[in-house]
Amino acid sequence: MATKKYTVTLPEELAEAIRAEVGPGGFSRYVTHAIERQREQDRLGEAVAWWEEEYGEATEAELAEAEAERREIEHRHAELARAQRVAAGEPVEVTPEGQRGAAA
Repeated sequence: MATKKYTVTLPEELAEAIRAEVGPGGFSRYVTHAIERQREQDRLGEAVAWWEEEYGEATEAELAEAEAERREIEHRHAELARAQRVAAGEPVEVTPEGQRGAAA
């Protein structure tokens, strides 16, 4: 991707905190990533607005169902990752809830 230099104004404390975190040469990459994420959020907001205009706002029951599905998918991914660690011979530990987890 071609790049071009732009001048932007940022609060000094914020810019210096980012520079301290990302080190030399990482500032532009960090800012680029932040702008890309914001654009993604903007597009998502537009999609949600369109969906709600077409189909109405999501009900509490629909939101709860979507959250339960998200948790289930997250759980399945965690279990798959654990199984892959076991298959690779990596140690796993038992968590306080009695579930197997990755060794720290």
